[in-house]
Amino acid sequence: MFEQQHIETKKQKVIITGAAGFIGGHVTDYFCKRYVDVSCFVRSSSDLSFIEKLPINIINGSVKDYAALENAFKNMDCVIHIAGLVKDWGKYEDFYETNVVGTLNVLKACKANGIQNVIITGSISSYGEENSIEIKSEEHPYNSHYKYFLDSVFPCKMNYYRDTKAQATKEAITFAEKNDINLTIIEPVWVYGENEFSSGFYEYIKSVKGKTPFFLGSSKNKFHIVYAKDLARAYFLAFVQKLKGTNRLIIGNQEIDYMDKVYSVFCEELDIKKPKNLPKAIFYPIGFLMELFNTVFSLKKVPLLTRGRVNMFYDNIEYSTVKAEKLLSFTNEFGLKEGVKNTVNWYKENNLI
Repeated sequence: MFEQQHIETKKQKVIITGAAGFIGGHVTDYFCKRYVDVSCFVRSSSDLSFIEKLPINIINGSVKDYAALENAFKNMDCVIHIAGLVKDWGKYEDFYETNVVGTLNVLKACKANGIQNVIITGSISSYGEENSIEIKSEEHPYNSHYKYFLDSVFPCKMNYYRDTKAQATKEAITFAEKNDINLTIIEPVWVYGENEFSSGFYEYIKSVKGKTPFFLGSSKNKFHIVYAKDLARAYFLAFVQKLKGTNRLIIGNQEIDYMDKVYSVFCEELDIKKPKNLPKAIFYPIGFLMELFNTVFSLKKVPLLTRGRVNMFYDNIEYSTVKAEKLLSFTNEFGLKEGVKNTVNWYKENNLI
């Protein structure tokens, strides 16, 4: 069966936006290893080191440039849109232009080229990342905006990402349904793996390597994660299945671990003692003041702590992966220890830790 998939997918021409990024790089690698004809739509300033040795066709451009997208998508069978502004600091306009306008540009370019099968990258943050004991599914209403302390007068920039991803999902669904495009929206939980520098795990590693005795964290909150190679396989399964209509699919590990366990495994692989957890009440005021200072003085540098970063270490977030298992037959192949070991070894091999 798998060899048959190789034969069938080899005929398909796929273009991946954001292919040089963390998730995009893993998806590109996975598709290339399954003999798909892959083109990569990336910014000219992108670091291509993770994918440069793969058999790919590089096309430079920005998702903000509709004309570049329309030209790049010619003769393609499927578009996988991963490019996005994924961080917790910056101007709202930049998030909106990349995440909302960029996504609509991709879909419009697909329509112009008669491409019927499109996969885009959403976010579980559309359902909310606030502390909750509820296991959220694709049926959960949009709840992207986290109500931080004084958020109405002092917006937390982490919401810029969440809110624009939710809006992009809404508008993408409307466009796809209006134009008869088969749209699959992959919504990953928190992703870790090789070549990750922005979702928090690498920053944690660098912090605890300094042998600090105390750190943010709790032993009570679950934290839903997925290894990047498993996530890449979910994109491939969606590509092969070619689901009809519009489908939102949450992708994550079947077993949801406590955050304390996740970071304990990282520390074990680093061969260091895990720092003791300190309560949120100590760090939240510090994060608030750091965030306020950098905002008041319009500093581009991301503060070490913000309200969003602090809360991430204490909030319980869990999501259902039942739909992805049903429609894609997806379950994670890599366990926590194996995925973390691979990740830490990669950082070591590349002299990053």
